Amino acid sequence: MTGGIGPARSREQFLQGEAVQADVRSLILNSWQRCRSLGLPLGGFDLPYRQFDPEDRLVRAAGPVLDRLRSRFQDSPMNIALADENGTVLQRRFGDESWARTLPPIQQVPGFVFAEQFAGTNGIGLALAERRLIQVYGAEHFAERGLSNGCSAIPVRDPLSGRIEGILCLAFPRGSGHPVLDAVLRRATQAIERGLLAQSSARERGLLRAYQDAAGASRAREGGGHTIGVDAFVQGLHRGDQMIIKERAAELLSHGQRAAIEVSLSDGRRVTLMSRPMTSAAGVEGIAVEAMFPDHATRPPLTLPSRLSPPLSGAVPGQGTAAKMTAARTPAARTSAGRAASGRTPDAKTDAETAARTPDAQTPATRAATPATGHVTDGLAGLVLVGEPEVGKYALAARRRMELLSEASARIGTTLDVRRTAQELAETAVPRLADFVTIDLPDAVLRGDEPLDPRYDLRRTVVHGIHGDCPFYPVGKRIDFHPTTPQLRCVSAGQAILEPDLKTAAGWLIQDPEHTARLLSHVRSLIAVPLVARGTVLGIVSFYRALDPAPFGDDDRSLAQELATRAALSMDNARRYTREHTMVLALQHSLLPHGVPGQNAVEVAHRYLPAESRVGGDWYDVIPLPGARVGLVVGDVVGHGMHSAATMGRLRTAARSFAELDFAPDEVLTHLDNLVLRLDREESSEGSSDGFGIIGATCLYVVYDPTSQRCAMARAGHPPPALVRPDGAVSFPDLPAGPPLGLGGLPFETAEIEVPEGSRLVLYTDGLIEDRQRGIDVALGRLRQVLAYPERTPEDTCQAVLDDVAPAHPCDDIAVLVARTHALAPHRIATWELPADPAVVREIRAAAGRQLAEWGREELSFVTELLVSELVTNALRHASGPIRVRLLHDRTLICEVSDTSSTAPHLRRAGITDEDGRGLFLVAQLALAWGTRHTQDGKVIWAECALDAA
Repeated sequence: MTGGIGPARSREQFLQGEAVQADVRSLILNSWQRCRSLGLPLGGFDLPYRQFDPEDRLVRAAGPVLDRLRSRFQDSPMNIALADENGTVLQRRFGDESWARTLPPIQQVPGFVFAEQFAGTNGIGLALAERRLIQVYGAEHFAERGLSNGCSAIPVRDPLSGRIEGILCLAFPRGSGHPVLDAVLRRATQAIERGLLAQSSARERGLLRAYQDAAGASRAREGGGHTIGVDAFVQGLHRGDQMIIKERAAELLSHGQRAAIEVSLSDGRRVTLMSRPMTSAAGVEGIAVEAMFPDHATRPPLTLPSRLSPPLSGAVPGQGTAAKMTAARTPAARTSAGRAASGRTPDAKTDAETAARTPDAQTPATRAATPATGHVTDGLAGLVLVGEPEVGKYALAARRRMELLSEASARIGTTLDVRRTAQELAETAVPRLADFVTIDLPDAVLRGDEPLDPRYDLRRTVVHGIHGDCPFYPVGKRIDFHPTTPQLRCVSAGQAILEPDLKTAAGWLIQDPEHTARLLSHVRSLIAVPLVARGTVLGIVSFYRALDPAPFGDDDRSLAQELATRAALSMDNARRYTREHTMVLALQHSLLPHGVPGQNAVEVAHRYLPAESRVGGDWYDVIPLPGARVGLVVGDVVGHGMHSAATMGRLRTAARSFAELDFAPDEVLTHLDNLVLRLDREESSEGSSDGFGIIGATCLYVVYDPTSQRCAMARAGHPPPALVRPDGAVSFPDLPAGPPLGLGGLPFETAEIEVPEGSRLVLYTDGLIEDRQRGIDVALGRLRQVLAYPERTPEDTCQAVLDDVAPAHPCDDIAVLVARTHALAPHRIATWELPADPAVVREIRAAAGRQLAEWGREELSFVTELLVSELVTNALRHASGPIRVRLLHDRTLICEVSDTSSTAPHLRRAGITDEDGRGLFLVAQLALAWGTRHTQDGKVIWAECALDAA
């Protein structure tokens, strides 16, 4: 804007179809686009003129305020205008009357309509469209006649209903504006709204006087019963009874007809609430609601309005239930009931309304004295409410909205799923606020990421309504909204946008003319609200109301905004959880084995299934061991989340390291137990306040030897494995349980069992068998049945276990490892028992060469004979007792020398003058790998050679 004339250059560019500069405000640009889509000319067109009521309640409330504004701006070129809710100017005042005479008639005389669809972008029209305080300067006007003007306009609302009653606008020549004008407008608007409230209060007081006069005359004439004041009546009741009576009275008042209902109180008494038409001396029509306590009365047959919801308690037997059942029979009735819950009462006439027009209901005294039907002979009467039905509707709607917000707090955000939270928002809003709801979210939000630009990455996520035949874009479709649509305008404005009448909503209509034309046969008004949480726009929710006599209003817009805000926070929590869950799951997968290492001992298949809501610390591993053996391990870190996944990675790495050192299973668990204790102490010493202390873990470690077909197992608080023998027999070996890792100080035990070739070992974590819906014994029985099929491959077994045994909705991670055992053929094993005599070295070298020739591996003779010679010589010099030599022809050639000594050799660098110390150095250079493992009666020194080493 330059010199107060607005973005003139940008306006010219827009009119020529070019891209506008960045100095045009989004609400102005949106208005220009709507005006162009309506085909409005730039100037020379006449505004419509409408007749109006010069004694309108808005005019009467605003008159003194307009006079004060004229005095404030006396002798200044200020045009003060008051328009109604349709944009029709009702009153004008001028600070300088001589200046006013230079204006064109449409800016002097009341009655012309300045709504945007007729007058283009202007103060009154834009304030109605945006429903808030706005300013329009110079070239921001669409019509050329406004280019020399500036204006500020603000809506005037009814204090009771919140509905926009009109617009107050201050217009002035360009360059004459001042920032203080906005503050003046706000104060003036508040004064007008106070005037509207005073008028309502005066009408209420008139009705109360009419009721009192009529009731007094009735008591004097009939002499039966007596009336107590409303305060005394309320004070004598329990607080809960007071609330029930007031709620039911407000419902009767809002329906504006003659009726009666019964309500049961907490002490067993019944009170009859009767609503009766009233007319004040000034001619104001209203309703009085009385509460009657009959002492000796014939219970009257009650007249219940057809659209009055059933009593909360104490309804006449059968009547409230019948009304409820009748209302539930048809979709139309169900819709009406939902609308009534949010204050949306249809205007259809009922029999009770007809009864209220009968002659006996025309006299105030008669109305006050006679029940709706029947006759009460004696009792107490107390006035509960008196007022106009429309005011009662607003009060009832406000209470219903509070109930809806309370219900939304309980219904929205029950899960940490973005889609489900969006669906809950829609289900909460229909039908109590809207008839249809659509929600569009960016793909990034659905993935758990933060959206970069939510305006251009939207996908239809939810479509929900009172019936399913409304032609909205389907779920899953990518949505590209036009910039002038309410959906993108609400994102730009950061607040809800209301379109009371979609037939005149140009920005919405041009989105997809063919599609919107079909929608117009189903919907009437729209509220578009951005889903904003923590400053981030997560998507857009659109509330639609069907072809109903009551379109959306500003109170509905406020309610929709509040619902969307609450849902957005829940959706953002779900999005953040989804992101964290994805990160933890990625970490978990990165720390688990990506493949099975090469080995011939077992055929392996594995599965990992994360919990539905959170990722834990389950892991599995397959570890090749010396001597053609293999180690199988499964474990479970207590807890869930990033910390548990990271801890799992540390324990898996440690378990593999301890296993590769060839410790026995119980020793591996002992080392892991010490590691968990140490990690726990380290975190405790750091004083971490995030609650990430390691509680513990469970683990099962199995070592299978294909040369002996035996398994050594140990477990630390973990479920035992399942053993499926070749004939299909399933058993769960009775292993010593052992304490969970992290307790410390308690021993672990190793057990050995025989495992025939072709058996299957099934290792799993507790998430497979633990479920709130069934006992562990039931789960183990089901697992036994599923495994009793020996012809299944490990892959098929894994899948069958997950399909038939795993819980439908696992609350903990599940890891399954299935290993089918193989045996190393006897002809691939060569063993020699040697005496402790140095002369046997030459003999064992020759025997090893012959064995290699028998296996067809003569090319390995030199390396193997040298390895055998060095290892046997080392055993003869440093050990005692018999020596055993074994050659294994597997994926590699394995040479093992065992003795009865527990002293393990170690590699060292020999000096130039040393006569020994070079044997193990040669072994390390010639072998693919070498090492030592301890046995119950000594140790084994082994070395492996690649079969292609020659």
